[in-house]
Amino acid sequence: MLIPLLTVRDIPEAVAFYTRVLDFELASVMPEEAPFYAVLTRGGDEMHLNLTPGEGRFGHCSAIVLCDHVDALFASFLARGLPVPGRAGSPVHEAPLDQTWGTREFYVDDPSGNTLVFQQRR
Repeated sequence: MLIPLLTVRDIPEAVAFYTRVLDFELASVMPEEAPFYAVLTRGGDEMHLNLTPGEGRFGHCSAIVLCDHVDALFASFLARGLPVPGRAGSPVHEAPLDQTWGTREFYVDDPSGNTLVFQQRR
């Protein structure tokens, strides 16, 4: 099993985004009073978040989340407040897209700048 570790600028901010918008559940934070580490789950998968303060030190990670029904998932994230960045040159950030390599996917950037690829394989 591989567990992605994403570096973030603020643990409470990241946990709120992942749990309220992207269907993750909080398994634990360490320590509770001033967290610098969090464990999230989604289905049978795990993802860890590590506080890495200092400009330029966080937000350089990415992970692929395999899923079914990527269009419905995207719609549910929008309903929960997912901001669509309208990033020039990256339509895959704006809506699910069929890729030439045989997947349908969309990208989500977290508040620290890490990218999650929600991917439906065909």
